[in-house]
Amino acid sequence: MYSDDPWYDALASGWGETDVTHAPDAAPPVAKDVYLEVQRSAAFQEVRGRYRRFVMPAVAVFLAWYVAYVVAATTAPGLMARPVAGAVNVAMVAGLGQFLTTFLLTWAYVRHARLRRDRAALELRWEMQELTRVTGGGAS
Repeated sequence: MYSDDPWYDALASGWGETDVTHAPDAAPPVAKDVYLEVQRSAAFQEVRGRYRRFVMPAVAVFLAWYVAYVVAATTAPGLMARPVAGAVNVAMVAGLGQFLTTFLLTWAYVRHARLRRDRAALELRWEMQELTRVTGGGAS
């Protein structure tokens, strides 16, 4: 079975299907209208809002930290060359801090998605799949 629906999951097809019967005079909704309806829904807006409330500040903080590192490396070589412990200097510590920050940010993003967005997004996915199934597989 082929579907133009980007949310179609072949492994989940058939699970939980109900016999959907329509009134003979009622036309099934067009897939495009279903997508727009879900996009306008409060649940979708909440998922997008939660995503933006995490990502925008995280990106701003990480970019500020990265730019500060690059600016310090180019404008204050004396500061960056200052030894911290043996042959390890401030630049090395800050550079390793960039990697650590990347890993911490990735962990925080995954945790935030798992706790704050995944369940709501999955519910939206199932709702979308059920609504588009009524349209005949996503044809618009």
